Amino acid sequence: MPTMPKSLFWNRTDTAGCEHTRLDDANGLTARGTALAVDTLPYTCRYTLTTAPEWTTVRLEVEVEGAGWSRGVRLERQPDRWRVVTNEQGDLDAALRAAGRPPVGLPGTDDPDRLADAVDVDLGGSPLFNSLPVRRLGLRDAEPGTERRIEVAWVLVPSLLVLPAEQTYTALDGGRVRFASGDFTADLDLDPDGYVRHYPGLADRVAPER
Repeated sequence: MPTMPKSLFWNRTDTAGCEHTRLDDANGLTARGTALAVDTLPYTCRYTLTTAPEWTTVRLEVEVEGAGWSRGVRLERQPDRWRVVTNEQGDLDAALRAAGRPPVGLPGTDDPDRLADAVDVDLGGSPLFNSLPVRRLGLRDAEPGTERRIEVAWVLVPSLLVLPAEQTYTALDGGRVRFASGDFTADLDLDPDGYVRHYPGLADRVAPER
């Protein structure tokens, strides 16, 4: 059985950045994390995640801030839908325009019913969130070739736009799982507890020095 609590740290490999999360998975998952990146604009992202014992997401709170702006979104699973609440200070779109980037619009979603089929959430740029379907579906130790298609509530960072997305996870050998979404595919290397050690093109876990 997993021992608790844990502290995991990843370096981003697609941009300058990192993520540190502290978690407890003794009975489902509770996690608090901070991610920093220079991705479009420099930002700091803080999140709190809670799942049920079977690893279905119950609640996700995310706050992102940069120079002159901040945004927040809270997703809570209701019996047959998601409740999505947002807040914003400053003007992210103005900061993006000043940097020569296109605006991203408002955080959250204008139609929570589009998320009704999602059981998991996925926070952009965070390797932690791949562990939710991996653990929930038992994919790390599943027969190679076992494939599961899921719907997720995908939270983009730094915009905090929330979109429905279809993802596919396929069990491979050697503690690996193939993740696919649209035209994107990555073979994730997992530790024995199902947490990402290597995510090609996104992040690598940093082990503590002994």
